[in-house]
Amino acid sequence: MGNKTDRIIGTPFSATATKALMLGSGELGKEVVIEFQRYGLEVIAVDSYENAPAMQVADRSYVASMLDGEKLAEIIRSEKPDFIIPEVEAIATDTLIELEKEGFNVIPTANATKLTMNREGIRTLAAEKLGLSTSPYRFAGSKEEFDAAIEAIGFPCVVKPIMSSSGKGQSVVKSADDIDHAWRYALEGGRGKSDRVIVEGFVDFDYEITLLTISHVDGVSFCEPIGHRQEGGDYQESWQPQAMSEKALAEAQRIAKAVVEALGGYGLFGVEFFIKNDQVYFSELSPRPHDTGMVTMISQDLSEFALHVRAVLGLPIPNIHFHGPAASSVIMVKGESTQVAFGNLGEVLKETNTQVRLFGKPGVNGERRMGVCLARANSVDEARDKANRASSSVVVKL
Repeated sequence: MGNKTDRIIGTPFSATATKALMLGSGELGKEVVIEFQRYGLEVIAVDSYENAPAMQVADRSYVASMLDGEKLAEIIRSEKPDFIIPEVEAIATDTLIELEKEGFNVIPTANATKLTMNREGIRTLAAEKLGLSTSPYRFAGSKEEFDAAIEAIGFPCVVKPIMSSSGKGQSVVKSADDIDHAWRYALEGGRGKSDRVIVEGFVDFDYEITLLTISHVDGVSFCEPIGHRQEGGDYQESWQPQAMSEKALAEAQRIAKAVVEALGGYGLFGVEFFIKNDQVYFSELSPRPHDTGMVTMISQDLSEFALHVRAVLGLPIPNIHFHGPAASSVIMVKGESTQVAFGNLGEVLKETNTQVRLFGKPGVNGERRMGVCLARANSVDEARDKANRASSSVVVKL
């Protein structure tokens, strides 16, 4: 690339086009596509179902399973993108490693995507190779190993599939009566072909955070820490900044920088931690924008999506301006419909410094996150109240 700032971007749909290909096209990918479009890239979106959110703003799209390596390789070799952006956990990572050897640019790297695809890879890297503080844990690939892991870790403990998203398959085991159900639930909720699970010791934490960490051409930068509340392992609301001691924040930044540098490549990483007083425990990492980071669409001049794209393009990030306390509150829809409609938006947006994002997902079957309300205020508590008032005012019609 020559010097640090000579990124050249061509004209879409011409021989000079600079192309980005999204593997996974959900609501986070949609915002990434929009940011790429601002720089004049030609963007291709791929997902396992038609009319996914990112497909609606991309230049063209393909429907394919993220685990079908042969099909993904066919699409990628045909499109010849400059950047391949994985947006989901369960993906044919061996194919990405092959393609990277052919010269394709996987973000942040194919190996980072493989290591973070499942909890086993990233936990092993953090705890065993980097020596970072984590909760006690064991992995299990059979019921016998699972029972042994539960016995070794003790009650209470948390059971998760090594590959899952939005809390699927996750449960707390409080006694022997919960063991069989936790095993079955983890297998049902896992993504991909793996039947392995992680059994984690329950960390008595005060709060948990997401530390958005950006590896870019000028080094490593951090956003203000994000606090969040989950139900059933799925985020319901997030806020920024999460109040924490200088010591705990410095330690979280040290750990995040160590893990991100070990993984390599440019981009934004969502690094999750449990915090107890000043003690910091590494939990998980996503090598891409994080759902709890949607709050940055109102809290910062550069959202997590804008930061991710700048980093991917090798462009400088001299500063990240924080506007002030902000919060996000999700719009969850329960039911079954392929024609969901949203109303009462005048009421939703009547307060100052309030925004809404409707993801445009083509349908719901059970429970699905379909949008998010964003708010900024003079304090985190005020912002949370405002965002929650907004999301609860949305009228959903199935």
